[in-house]
Amino acid sequence: MEPKFSSDSLTTLTDLVLPGETNPLNNLFGGELLARMDRAASITARRHSRRICVTASVNHVAFNRAIPLGSVVTVESKVSRTFNSSMEIYIDVWIEDRESGIKNKANEGIYTFVAVDETGRPIPVPAVIPQTDLEKERFDAALRRKQLSLVLAGKMKASEASELKALFS
Repeated sequence: MEPKFSSDSLTTLTDLVLPGETNPLNNLFGGELLARMDRAASITARRHSRRICVTASVNHVAFNRAIPLGSVVTVESKVSRTFNSSMEIYIDVWIEDRESGIKNKANEGIYTFVAVDETGRPIPVPAVIPQTDLEKERFDAALRRKQLSLVLAGKMKASEASELKALFS
């Protein structure tokens, strides 16, 4: 299986925040944003693996900035790293300034997707080749996040988490 560039899986979804998608403060519902992020990540996972992909976990979401009614929101996602059948997908959410058109980062998230066959069994996915400094940083950090997740789930001993131990050496 040939490795792929992280950038090959880039997915960009741009949409407008409508009144029915907002809370009493006229900001985008968090759940609506999570759904948009999940859709973008799903397309990203499919582009990378060319397989059916399912959401395995939402590892991290930071709601750093409210997204007001009428905002133009862009969700960008790409595979940061793969592990056998799973793919970590990093998602950036941007708000476009109404007057200048400049995009400012509002939120981010990290989802994990798993590629499956027609019966729902996990199947291997291609490795990722990061190219930019940011892609390399996210690629390296993905292994630490994976090890932390395994330790917390009791699936790996803390003493075996070499990447995590290196942080504290």
